Amino acid sequence: MKKIILRKGREKSLLRRHPWIFSGAVERIEGDPGSGETVKVLAADGTFLAWAGFSPVSQITGRVWSFEENECIDGEFFRRRISNAVLLREKLMLADPEGGCRLIFSESDELPGVIVDRFGRFLVLQLLSAAAEYNREAIIDALWKICRPEGIYERSDASVRRKEGLPGRSGKVLGSDLPEEIIIREEDMSFAVDISCGQKTGFYFDLRSARREIRRFCSGAEVLNCFSYTGAFAVAALKSGAKHVLNMDSSAPALKQLCRNMELNAFSPASWENRCGDVFTLLRELNREGRQFDVVILDPPKLIDSQRAVVSGSRAYQDLARLGFGVLKPGGVLCNFSCSGLMTAELFQKITASAALEANSVARIVGHLEQAPDHPTLLPVPETFYLKGLISVKNQE
Repeated sequence: MKKIILRKGREKSLLRRHPWIFSGAVERIEGDPGSGETVKVLAADGTFLAWAGFSPVSQITGRVWSFEENECIDGEFFRRRISNAVLLREKLMLADPEGGCRLIFSESDELPGVIVDRFGRFLVLQLLSAAAEYNREAIIDALWKICRPEGIYERSDASVRRKEGLPGRSGKVLGSDLPEEIIIREEDMSFAVDISCGQKTGFYFDLRSARREIRRFCSGAEVLNCFSYTGAFAVAALKSGAKHVLNMDSSAPALKQLCRNMELNAFSPASWENRCGDVFTLLRELNREGRQFDVVILDPPKLIDSQRAVVSGSRAYQDLARLGFGVLKPGGVLCNFSCSGLMTAELFQKITASAALEANSVARIVGHLEQAPDHPTLLPVPETFYLKGLISVKNQE
């Protein structure tokens, strides 16, 4: 039997059903498990704690599959867990065959390291841990039989795989080749998605709720959409009657895809424009120009990816919000986000408050935004709550 035995007193998090076993908590490893193999996790006194996937190179030595001693981590196990995840999305009314959603959200669906997004009849798979990689065939088999997709495409090319000692991989897994273009619908909006080359899996389903909420403020508005990617917020704003949207992003391919989404939704070319470049630099230019907007959306990529980056990343978030308040009209609405799991909601509010003070602005929070329900938060795992957003209204002067 291959085992991880914890140091005395280091079992508390597992007893609270948190699924991560850090290397510093491990007393010894028995049986010479290979990368990704399932091991038995025991307390120092020999008490059973969990079954976990083993990672020999990551700081997270084990990721728990199950806390039940009589559970077998086999094909039937993955079938049950994937079925449960699919049933939850159906309960959330996200089964529209022309739409899409996050079908499996890693630890939140008790499948650590497994991400699956559905785009119409296609599934996009990411395996981000050694344990998920080890069970790849069982996971794919369960997805194919339960979801019956037209095809499964893999995007296991995220940099986080290097921390697990895994190379990147992407390409068709099963079924049909990807069509030249996949179009999904979200409410009254249409989006063309680049699954093979887009960021992450090609689309940000976690911002679904935020897109719906922001639409309330966009009628007749001049909107600045920073870090626009392929323009989902722009489509939402224009569908809600925005007068004009300025999109800014550093990725020319993303802005090209944005143009396609504008075309798909039949928006007049006069109602939007794009600027390509470093968004911080472009925002400073807008501040110097004295340009102002009714709605400013700040949705940057993750600016904090480790504890070492918390201070520098917090400064970057504050600088961004300060620049955003600087181009916001009196009475305007600022929507700023952090997708960094290490950023707490309390700290994000303090950062935004400091930014408003630096911009000589007085503002009130009128809404809090978070990840959409298809990215649920597992109660014992606070790290699965990562997306924080604020809607702030600037005082009339």
